[in-house]
Amino acid sequence: MGSIIEERIESKRSSSFAVAKKVVGYGISFCFAFLFIAYLAICFSIRSSVKEMSAEATKQYPGDRIEALITYANSENHSLRQRNRAVWALGQIGDERALATLEKSYTGGPCDHDNSLCQRELQKAIKLCKGGLNATVWLPR
Repeated sequence: MGSIIEERIESKRSSSFAVAKKVVGYGISFCFAFLFIAYLAICFSIRSSVKEMSAEATKQYPGDRIEALITYANSENHSLRQRNRAVWALGQIGDERALATLEKSYTGGPCDHDNSLCQRELQKAIKLCKGGLNATVWLPR
């Protein structure tokens, strides 16, 4: 009689453990799927913003989009905010041709967003153009 009760208790424990294991497994799978979908959404948003900035630059400065973005970033005819977007786009594209211009504008000092290009954005763009880790590099821009 005692062994029958023990077997039932053991059976319920293993059944409960199996259910809990399934729930945890599905939960982890859901989290990974959600993170992957969020990552893809962010990547495509970045891609879209780079294309938009490139189109704006090439509309005003015909030719190659890298050269157009470089000219746009250096132009006093645009607000610092717009020029910083061009710097960001150059970094996201990661083309080495932008390095000379980016490094020329980079002082390494604190940011003064009212009077000059964002030093932090320049630093990030330089790093990406030198081959730094870019999580969205696999996407064509």
